[in-house]
Amino acid sequence: MEVVIVADAKAGGELIAGAMAQLLRRKPDALLGVATGSTPLPVYQALAARVDSGAVDTSRARIAQLDEYVGLPADHPESYRSVLRREVLEPLGIGMDAFMGPDGTAEDVQGACEAYDRGLAEAGGVDLQLLGIGTDGHIGFNEPCSSLASRTRIKTLTEQTRVDNARFFDGDIDQVPHHVITQGIGTILEARHLVLLATGEGKADAVAATVEGPVAAVCPASALQLHPHATVVVDEAAAAKLKLADYFRHTYANKPEWQGI
Repeated sequence: MEVVIVADAKAGGELIAGAMAQLLRRKPDALLGVATGSTPLPVYQALAARVDSGAVDTSRARIAQLDEYVGLPADHPESYRSVLRREVLEPLGIGMDAFMGPDGTAEDVQGACEAYDRGLAEAGGVDLQLLGIGTDGHIGFNEPCSSLASRTRIKTLTEQTRVDNARFFDGDIDQVPHHVITQGIGTILEARHLVLLATGEGKADAVAATVEGPVAAVCPASALQLHPHATVVVDEAAAAKLKLADYFRHTYANKPEWQGI
């Protein structure tokens, strides 16, 4: 696992957007896995700026969704499909025909989960999966003690998660769905390159457990240690609990520029 410590969220966004741009130059039809939330927004903004300047072409790029609410209509403004359309697809000039996501309104939710797993494989797999991390170490909606071999499946949201997400639903927790579809940890690990972005002191403990702790289901993100190409990008605040922070700074500072992340 490579750990890159950057000055702030903007620097992290620029670094990851640069890696995505390099990938798209090598493989114009790359399948990019994206996450929702506030943390990845600097990545999408930096990549959109490159598109606007003509530095990168996204006309053939494809986008894959990490998770989705169950029972929320696709056109609901807070469905993750709608959120990604606003924050990723439209700014990058990518149409919905290049978007892949699980059907959260399916009558057979488990069947929809299995279909999405198959669809990702049939599409050739995710080339780069962007991830955030929860304060408890969750990735996607794989909460602590999720199986490290789990596949795309339905999960029940904790009360705290519903309370946290109520801010997107006019502060009304009753509007927040109880269930979600999420790529499983086993599914996530099949992406060719995993890039986790974490910012802020609130993520410091989770980052330390992910990078320097044991591989354990109690910290789902620790499964990234099992991946052959995983990059963890953190700002100084999120890196505060890393015992090997100086080593990580040294290795990245002396890394050949051509190698990228």
